[in-house]
Amino acid sequence: MKSLLHIFTYSVMTLFIFSCSSKTTAEEITEEIADNGTEDDNPPNILLIIADDMGLDATPNYPIGSIKPNMLNLEGFMANGIKFNNVWANPLCSPSRATMLTGKYGTQAGITRVGQTLASSEHILQNDMSNYSTALIGKWHLSTDASQPTAMGIDYFAGILNGTVQDYYNWSLVENSNSATSTEYVTSKLTDLSIDWVNAQDDPWFLWLAYNAPHTPFHVPPSNLHSQGDLPIDQASIDTNPLPYFLAALEAMDSEIGRLLASMTDEARDNTVIIFIGDNGSPNQVAQEYERARAKGSVYQGGINVPLVISGKGITRKNIEENSIINAADLYNTILEISGNSVNSNTDSKSFKNVLADSGIGSRAYGFSEVSYDDESLDYTIRTSTHKYILFNDGTEALYDLTIDPLENTNLLDNSLSETDSAIYNDLTASLQEIVK
Repeated sequence: MKSLLHIFTYSVMTLFIFSCSSKTTAEEITEEIADNGTEDDNPPNILLIIADDMGLDATPNYPIGSIKPNMLNLEGFMANGIKFNNVWANPLCSPSRATMLTGKYGTQAGITRVGQTLASSEHILQNDMSNYSTALIGKWHLSTDASQPTAMGIDYFAGILNGTVQDYYNWSLVENSNSATSTEYVTSKLTDLSIDWVNAQDDPWFLWLAYNAPHTPFHVPPSNLHSQGDLPIDQASIDTNPLPYFLAALEAMDSEIGRLLASMTDEARDNTVIIFIGDNGSPNQVAQEYERARAKGSVYQGGINVPLVISGKGITRKNIEENSIINAADLYNTILEISGNSVNSNTDSKSFKNVLADSGIGSRAYGFSEVSYDDESLDYTIRTSTHKYILFNDGTEALYDLTIDPLENTNLLDNSLSETDSAIYNDLTASLQEIVK
């Protein structure tokens, strides 16, 4: 049950979301979480929020993209935590979710494109968190089996089995294997379910909150949840200019994240680590700066370089940009370490917990991602802190110096390589073969 104080807090936050006249409630909340992040014997709650199809170009405070959504809660997390710049996921929804859930690259987990099914025999993150209550609320998209999430070891599942909904206001809600039609706005309903579950917990909890926003269909969210104005609701208008609808869905998600935080008790908020990540790049209809063919679905930066922000309990670095190389699979062992559990060495996951409290270099030397096609052929990519190599499914190659060419306009392999670039090329190709052998 929400106290009158929490109801008042959310009301104030809602007013502030659409006003720039004063400091936001979201920022105050995240400051409170961070300031109370002292080391003790109380395992922190962990809130993992996954946005669906949100690239850097659609994320505030990243340099790619010129038109940004108003996401004051997310910006509050950034101001009171760490914004990661060099995070790679897979370029499509299912592989990214599988790699976060199993800690394995897509080729190891058997999910490298949409439509493949995660084997129920896979060991998942929640299996290693026996001291936690666990829930997955939102998008599953790893099978069409409604019982699979709980059968694999997640205590509570409620959400969407498929990759998207046909209508944000009329959709199929699955809750612990039972399906029913919901006419509540998806983002709000998933938040309601999260609030109910969190407030029912007595033990430390891990909530995997996988919003399907801002994934298509582009639409008009409830007007109180966004600041994009009075948008036309006809499909022709949406198709002609989908960007404001995409931004409105992001803003609605951000507003509901604020409502979730405001619903928590002070004790729960103070003891919660918040992790926010996008699962892949923005779709080509709304991609900014990236070429349309180099957005979602591609192994170019527009498809795989995603936002990651961490704040809350124990995150003592504030308003920091972190350049360590991170893979989405690394959330597995990082979350285990945060929760006080031992890392799982039978994964591709490399914990980066060390950078959450101290400046330093993460444990990953190479970033990696891949995507497959219907004929089972794959595009692979690997990077160091400076250079990126791509091996396409047709055998062609590309090498980019991301320090001077972040949009990957100049393939260094089109000309003779310098001695330095040649050494980097040899290192990257050899390291890729070690990963995919």
